[in-house]
Amino acid sequence: MNKRSLTLTGAAIVAVAATAGAFAFLHEPTLDAPAVDAIAVLDANGKRIGDYRIPADNTIAAEPNADAIRLGQRLLNETARLLPANVGNGLNCNSCHMAQGKLSDANPYINTTNSYPSFNPRANREVDLTMRINGCFQRSMNGKPLGTDSTEMHAMLAYMDWLRQGVAKGDKTAVRNAGPIDESLVPDPERGRTIYAAQCASCHGAHGQGMKDQAGDYIFPPLWGDESLNIGAGLARTYKAAQFVKYAMPPAMHLEAPLGAGGVLSDQDAVDVAEFFTHMPRPDFAGKVNDWKGVKKPKDARY
Repeated sequence: MNKRSLTLTGAAIVAVAATAGAFAFLHEPTLDAPAVDAIAVLDANGKRIGDYRIPADNTIAAEPNADAIRLGQRLLNETARLLPANVGNGLNCNSCHMAQGKLSDANPYINTTNSYPSFNPRANREVDLTMRINGCFQRSMNGKPLGTDSTEMHAMLAYMDWLRQGVAKGDKTAVRNAGPIDESLVPDPERGRTIYAAQCASCHGAHGQGMKDQAGDYIFPPLWGDESLNIGAGLARTYKAAQFVKYAMPPAMHLEAPLGAGGVLSDQDAVDVAEFFTHMPRPDFAGKVNDWKGVKKPKDARY
């Protein structure tokens, strides 16, 4: 090959490489998270009046009460670690409020600020949001209430208020606390035991004991036993628990394939497995004597 041929060959290689590089740059898949879809904002009549988008955490810094919001976010994520005097088991608020309260059908906080005060059938009276939060401390976390005017309570309220992104009182976003479940279904706890072993035990343990990380904090919460929620908690009820199981479990169902595509359990599956684990041994709740007074108890009430 003569000198001129070598020169032309080299130029061709450079051109091809440059073209390939440009193609790769233009067509390289982005690693950024996808744009957040708009969620409808509804007025009291259910009419769409605007759009809501779940806010990114990096926008908290721009808020005038950013420190309080960040503290509230941490407290909800790391409740057992940060508030050991108030948590009687190993659970965190976000053990039940998935994805920091940002996930529809998994007890989100998005509409929480706008939902209170509200009538609580179990208490047969109106409760405000601080009362509701303290109810969770006493029931789901089998512990003691926070001071209603404490820094920690105000921080939790600040995070929940930030999450609603200014949606006005009387309006709400089109997210659900929990999806529907067929409550006419008769639960079969023995079938539920089999489903638990196949679908749940790998994370929550063969004996419902949960799974901890190396620091001793729960990655997956215990579903029964001394470290689980007590008998007065909402998720100690069959159909309440079945809603959560069907729509929020396993967590991978909310990610794209191959990690999971949803529709893991049927209504009957969820009811059966919920009946199984909700009726396993768990702490009692002394305050249960005051529940459901003057109102009809739901059929899955534990007492």
